Amino acid sequence: MPLTLAEIGTEHTIVHIGGNEATKKHLEDLGFHVGGKVMVVSKIGGNLIVNVKETRIALDAKMAAKISV
Repeated sequence: MPLTLAEIGTEHTIVHIGGNEATKKHLEDLGFHVGGKVMVVSKIGGNLIVNVKETRIALDAKMAAKISV
């Protein structure tokens, strides 16, 4: 399921990162890797704040939809 549908406060494992090569590279640079853990902290208007590698990152809904958990 896309990260946008993930439950708040539950840790999930990343199973796929979609998008073009530039998008994948950008997400990997932020710490999103297949097999890595991610937790949604909050959702505001479809946008997310997530914890990944002990760092909080804000993602818009379009970018978060490219990450499958």
